[in-house]
Amino acid sequence: MDAHQRQREGVPPPRQPPAGGGDFSAIFTVLLPFLAIAAMIILPAASTTKHSFSILHQVPEGHVGVYWRGGALLNIITEPGFHLKLPLITHFEPIQVTLQTDLVRDIPCGTKGGVMTNFEKIEVVNRLHKDYVYDTLRNYGVQYDNTWIYDKIHHEINQFCSAHSLQQVYIDMFDQIDEKMKDALQADCTRYAPGIEIISVRVTKPTIPDSIRRNFEQMEEERTKVLIAVEKQRVSEKEAETHKKIAISEAEKYAHVSKIQMEQKLMEKDSARKQEEISNTMYLAREKSLADADYYRTMKEAEANKLKLTPQFLELKFIEAIANNSKIYFGNKLPNMVLEQRLLGNYLQDMVGKGNSED
Repeated sequence: MDAHQRQREGVPPPRQPPAGGGDFSAIFTVLLPFLAIAAMIILPAASTTKHSFSILHQVPEGHVGVYWRGGALLNIITEPGFHLKLPLITHFEPIQVTLQTDLVRDIPCGTKGGVMTNFEKIEVVNRLHKDYVYDTLRNYGVQYDNTWIYDKIHHEINQFCSAHSLQQVYIDMFDQIDEKMKDALQADCTRYAPGIEIISVRVTKPTIPDSIRRNFEQMEEERTKVLIAVEKQRVSEKEAETHKKIAISEAEKYAHVSKIQMEQKLMEKDSARKQEEISNTMYLAREKSLADADYYRTMKEAEANKLKLTPQFLELKFIEAIANNSKIYFGNKLPNMVLEQRLLGNYLQDMVGKGNSED
């Protein structure tokens, strides 16, 4: 049937398929399910969404993966890496098990005296142990740190401030707040959530009203002046003590030198005394020897003279004396003198004879 006949009989002309259009539609229809499945498998699930259409998900390093199915926490903990899950039915959350720092801001507290202060920032370094992840999340949920860190910090800071004065909170005991907060947090975590370890707490200086702060600054300025005065006094005392020690040292040195000189002089005197004693001893011994010798000589001379006292020897000495005399005397008495000398000789001879007879 040609076109004119179709037109006369009112039959519409057959439709011609577009060039290549049928093949593209078929390919697209077949690839669309595969693309959807590939997207669900290949694209990892975002950690912030509870439900995901993806089957493949990633657990980052330093975290573990926990899973919920139908709202129930599963007793499954996965390590870092890629893992599979059921889309839309199972959702997961990465839980950090390395050191993390929770920052708590703007903590108001009232002191014992009623003054309002504000801690702008408190940092809590903590860690959740891997072995306690399931128990901790089952009891306190993913936001467990809200219960045991954020809310607990607010409570403990208010407890501390209400029990102490502003002077203690702001100055006297400020260096102890870190340790007190750490001990308080760790005590409750150990009792109720043993998987949470509090490493350290860092507390910033609280803000106080300007009028009170100025008073503290003035008081600190006065205290600084007092400390400066005390330090000056201490320095003066140290200088005086140093001068005293120097004077004492000098005096001790002079005394020691004087003592040494005195000992030296005494040793010299003692040496001189000993020398003099030795000299005296030697002189005494020498004089004694001389005296003994003189005595011996005199005794011997006396013995010799005693032996010489004979009439003949005396007469000889008399004659020699007269002969040596250059003067000659004349007179009537001269013969009498010679006679008397002979009489003297006879008398001495008699005396010698008596002495020998007595011996």
